[in-house]
Amino acid sequence: MTIKVQTISDPMMDQNAYIVNLDGSSECVVIDPGMSGADIVSTLESQQLKPVAILCTHGHFDHIWGVDALRKAFPGVPTYIGAKDADKFENPSGNLSDDFDMPTSIPAAEKTVSHGDKLSLAGLEFEVRETPGHSAGHVIYILRENLPTGAVKTMVFCGDVLFAGSIGRSDFYDGNTEDLINSIKTQILTLPDNTIVYSGHMRTTTVERERIYNPYF
Repeated sequence: MTIKVQTISDPMMDQNAYIVNLDGSSECVVIDPGMSGADIVSTLESQQLKPVAILCTHGHFDHIWGVDALRKAFPGVPTYIGAKDADKFENPSGNLSDDFDMPTSIPAAEKTVSHGDKLSLAGLEFEVRETPGHSAGHVIYILRENLPTGAVKTMVFCGDVLFAGSIGRSDFYDGNTEDLINSIKTQILTLPDNTIVYSGHMRTTTVERERIYNPYF
């Protein structure tokens, strides 16, 4: 079945949240529900979609703000985050919301993930890879679709690690530029050239395009 990806962008922080499901299925996964939580809930309800999980690439407030709205609308839906970023949910200083005078603290994620984990959710198979650099516990989620032609379509939801023509910031308290570059080179640019890169900000891109044109590489 075809994998469907919908993007919901928040105009305040220009952050991308994603709704992912198999076309025709009512079950879905929400990735990085930032400050557009109400819009995500409205979209899910209007399309009669039911989230079975919330996947967070990292714990910065502009990627977790909408978790509470989803929890209230869909009680019992579990949230996943990288083990080394788990403390950020309840820590306004750690999730950077204090820095923007928008202190945010939400209950901890129900589940943590680590490098190499496989998640079977809503009929989808996600691979988890740790990608520190933007934050210490940043992770990415890789999704593969077997096409009728026999080819494999690869997608990566990479949060704030890699952008179209740019990379994520590494100047936060637990960021590291060397780690960030290494994460991109070893965990993202090693994926197939036609891999679709769904970033936490800006437009989608591909691994090939970033390998060739991104000035950081």
